[in-house]
Amino acid sequence: MLPLRNNMESSAQRETGVFSVVMITKRRVTVMVTGSKELIRDINTNLVLETIINQNAISRAAIAKHLGLTKATISAIVQELINRKLVIEIGSDDTRLGRKPILLSLNKKAGYVICIDVGVDTISALVSDLLGEDCSLKQIKTPKNPSDLINLLIQLIESMKLPKGSPYGLVGITLGIHGVIANNHVSFTPYYDLSGLNLAEELGDHFNTQVYLENEANLSVIGEMTFQYDYPNIANISIHSGVGLGIIIDHELYTGYNGRAGEFGHTIIEIDGRQCPCGNKGCLEQYVSERTLLKQFAQIKGLEEISFDAFRQMYEKEDPDAQEIMKQFVRYMSVCVNNVLNAYNPDIVVINSSFTIFFPHITKRIEEALESRMNSFVKIVPSVLQDTSILLGGVCVAIKGFLGIHNLKLNHIELKA
Repeated sequence: MLPLRNNMESSAQRETGVFSVVMITKRRVTVMVTGSKELIRDINTNLVLETIINQNAISRAAIAKHLGLTKATISAIVQELINRKLVIEIGSDDTRLGRKPILLSLNKKAGYVICIDVGVDTISALVSDLLGEDCSLKQIKTPKNPSDLINLLIQLIESMKLPKGSPYGLVGITLGIHGVIANNHVSFTPYYDLSGLNLAEELGDHFNTQVYLENEANLSVIGEMTFQYDYPNIANISIHSGVGLGIIIDHELYTGYNGRAGEFGHTIIEIDGRQCPCGNKGCLEQYVSERTLLKQFAQIKGLEEISFDAFRQMYEKEDPDAQEIMKQFVRYMSVCVNNVLNAYNPDIVVINSSFTIFFPHITKRIEEALESRMNSFVKIVPSVLQDTSILLGGVCVAIKGFLGIHNLKLNHIELKA
């Protein structure tokens, strides 16, 4: 966002202490913000911090030019950020003429964040610094009794290797929930019952930090946008125990009236079809989710259950039943993608599923199955972040919440267990 303001304030402004700032965003939306000196300074401080993070290394003069603010204003704000241990000086820029400007960077060690993907079968937790780097990962089984979840999450966090000596310590926790979130509470979960649990309040009180609850598909698309795909309109189809859709419209996450936007797995594709836990029949995720397809494959083979790895091995050996399951995945996914394209018209569709991650040619088969000429120009890709997209998206949410920034672009790195 680019704030434009006059360098000369009027006498009325000086007397009342009320100032205005024009915000020009990269979405070309102009907003006039009017308020006190303190409000405008806070806005400019957040913009300076956002610029330093997204530029990796930048001088005071370059920030002033980028934001259209005076050098004196930038110097004062930067000094405050240095005093708060959020920004550090990292050396001089390599210039041939004149005095070499000092470069600034975010102090990524100022604090750390945690994201936890509360999956139906597995819980994954990620600790990260303020740039999504120096990450460590830990996984445990999801408890069968939901009432044990909060204590288990506390034990999980306390058992992890947490950074020492950071000025702010733990500054945020994000929970990725496989269901609907409204007002930072669980509204609906089809495959495990988390209703009645005060996750945000109890974890927040225990660790004395802000706790954010978000739908896993929403976190996944945030992760893809922040670390991988720089597009204004993204549809991220997340296929695990169910089918979720993370939607970015004009650079903003779209969640709808009460958080239910993107529940694409509960769109009906078969009239009077299979019963779904949501109450409807014939929902998409009863035909294309990993849980459904593996269960169906196990039944064909006369087994109680079967892992994806086992299915993968049999598919690679060209087992006829595995081939038929994959045909079903492609058939229903092409319907899903077609409906997403016609509903939202995104720049890119990201498919996050083990079926497309381990078998990249399946994405091409889905694309070829789209017969509508209206959708022939849309880019369809498998997720690069794969299973970590939810965790990295949650890291972004916590970082932005702590720093008070709006736009965030980070570099993708490999995670370590």
